[in-house]
This record gives sequence, structure tokens and C-alpha cells, in this order.
Amino acid sequence: MATESADGISAHMRGLTVTTITAVAGIGAAFVSNAVASGATDRIALVAVLGAILVQLPLLRGIGILDDDFSGKDYLYISFMTFALWFVSWGVLLTAGA
Repeated sequence: MATESADGISAHMRGLTVTTITAVAGIGAAFVSNAVASGATDRIALVAVLGAILVQLPLLRGIGILDDDFSGKDYLYISFMTFALWFVSWGVLLTAGA
């Protein structure tokens, strides 16, 4: 089939997997930031989001998603989606006082 890659994963399933992992990682990083940071101006919270981005790359490589077809645009997508979900989720946690 034309929409399948060499290992049998369709392009749609591949995109869905990457998006799900980045969203979960961003939300998880928000909870970690909320636990370790003293407030919104504490820069230690950035370590959580950077760690979440860096942990995803070996994870995606391990499940067979990250291969030679990945380009700089894909790495930028992973980084941006993780950051965006972290930013929004941590903002909600900060205003909720959780």
C-alpha cells in the first residue's frame, strides 16, 4: 500500500503516535514543573520541559517511529508541541493553585 512505510506503519498512525507522545510528555512536564518550581519565574521549570523533549527522541527511536525519514521539521514539531502543551498545562496549574 502506498501510505505505509517500510515497517508497515501508516503515515496517519505515525503522526498520531508522535502527537500523542508529545502531548503526554508536555502535560507530564507541566506536573513536574509544578512540583519542583517555586513559581512562574523559577527557571528550574524549563529543565522539566527540556528533559521531556530529550526523553522523547530515544523513545520514538525505540518504538520505530524515529528513522531516517525524520527531518528537522519533525524535530521542531516534537519540540514545539511538547513546549506548547507544557506551557498551557503549567499555566492552568499555576492559576488553579494546585
